[in-house]
Amino acid sequence: MFESILFPILCVGGLALVFGTILGFSAKKFAVENNPAVDRIINVLPGVNCGGCGYPGCTVFAERVVQGEADYRGCPPGGSSLAVEIANQMGIDATPTNRKIAFIKCNGTNDNIKRNYIYDGPKSCLSASQLATGGNKTCTYSCIGLESCKNACPFNAIKMVDSIAVVIREKCTACGKCIKACPKDLIEIVPDISKVRVLCNSRDKARMVKESCRAGCFGCTLCIKACKEGAITVADNIAVIDYEKCTLCGDCVDKCPARAIKVMD
Repeated sequence: MFESILFPILCVGGLALVFGTILGFSAKKFAVENNPAVDRIINVLPGVNCGGCGYPGCTVFAERVVQGEADYRGCPPGGSSLAVEIANQMGIDATPTNRKIAFIKCNGTNDNIKRNYIYDGPKSCLSASQLATGGNKTCTYSCIGLESCKNACPFNAIKMVDSIAVVIREKCTACGKCIKACPKDLIEIVPDISKVRVLCNSRDKARMVKESCRAGCFGCTLCIKACKEGAITVADNIAVIDYEKCTLCGDCVDKCPARAIKVMD
């Protein structure tokens, strides 16, 4: 009886030894050596794996930087200070970069906009946008306000104020996750230093804009005439600011009859 038990034990032990030897040999034979430069960059990255750099995670970003396929300044959460640190790790001179943040192009607050009905469906901007009216607000381009962008932000950088989403600039890292969550295409990444912005995304003609929102841009072009730097154009019935040309003079803000252009805090 002892021999009948001993034989299977020896067989299993022998197989374990053989397979263990094979695995150990394979691990040594096919091992991929870590690149010290990649490891150094990984150690200084935030490690949040937000995808704002355009890659699946921090490790892939670090690999692409070392391979010369990604800009070392491409980590939004880290900002300019991290870019300098990565440049130091790579032994190169850092080039200054301006901080960027997300901006929500809407001022459709309860005071400025009307509602067609009371929405009582799933708390999802995408679900509400798929209704015949594109949401319950009279402007079909406006922020629906059901917090999809807020819920998508891994840094708690979005809050709801008077039925619209507002970016908390101190917390925003420009990772871009809110952009993907917004079915209205209301969010864009802008230079933080550029404070003059158009809080509207409507492409409707003037009459429709005036009927639906008191703060909507209707393409009157008065801002263009006011801007001495040629930093404003009107495309698809809406004012567009060239942040490279804007000097923050504020003349366009004073001339806008709808107060759709503002200087942000």
